[in-house]
Amino acid sequence: MAKFLPLAQAVAENLNDGDIAAFEGFTHLIPTAAAHEAIRQNFRDLTLIRMTPDLVYDQMIGMGMAKKVIFSYAGNPGVGLLRRMRDAIENGFPHPIAIEEHSHAAMANAYEAGAAGLPCAIFRGYRGAGLAEVNPNIRHVTCPFTGEVLAAVPALRPDVSFIHAQKANKRGDVLVEGIIGIQKEAVLAAKRAVVTVEEVVDDFDDLHPNLTVLPAWTVTAIAVVPGGSHPSYTQGYYARDNAAYLEWDAIAADRDRFREWMQKNVIEAGVEDFAGRVANLRKAA
Repeated sequence: MAKFLPLAQAVAENLNDGDIAAFEGFTHLIPTAAAHEAIRQNFRDLTLIRMTPDLVYDQMIGMGMAKKVIFSYAGNPGVGLLRRMRDAIENGFPHPIAIEEHSHAAMANAYEAGAAGLPCAIFRGYRGAGLAEVNPNIRHVTCPFTGEVLAAVPALRPDVSFIHAQKANKRGDVLVEGIIGIQKEAVLAAKRAVVTVEEVVDDFDDLHPNLTVLPAWTVTAIAVVPGGSHPSYTQGYYARDNAAYLEWDAIAADRDRFREWMQKNVIEAGVEDFAGRVANLRKAA
């Protein structure tokens, strides 16, 4: 059952060196505050999973936390490269990382397989694609009923998944509205799940079909962090900070500037800073 904890404690109790960890979000509700806390606590040798690695994985890789990344598309959305990730892959800085690249469909199916307790995901995919030539974890099986050749990838079963959401109620249930990507499946597939939320409420009013409720028994820990997905957005609370994504490209392009920015804005900062970062962003519909 979910425990309400300060973010530093929630991260310390649920993330370990060498873990397979997912910090999931799909443009929306990216768990930046949780990633920054992991950086402050200086975890090492992580295998990072994410459908669409963006700034937070660029930061974690640049700080030397990752030994491997399992991903589909990787980039600074709307801008271009992940420069710290590319530096690690091409130049081994700050140290080499292994990569395992998949399609979005494969990642989504692999999380679903993990959530269902299955060893692998089987789906139609990778037809005519060359990715299987460089990724030995993309294989093929023949359907015993139809004879159709299908793609197969290992299930994703993180040691811990981190997500951000709008609300938790006092029982520890979590409400997620808007674009959710694969966060629900990432939580259900994980051994442990940590959720940062904008606020805690007595109950969820005005429920409608465009939401997901994760019951308390699926969540290990909840931390209240207003603004905790900045610079991504949280529907109903604040808009995406597009300027921050543009700024990041120049910051990440230079190793020294990157370290200086991380020292000031992550290492020396705290969770309370996130509310201030979103104070002037218009409310997201």
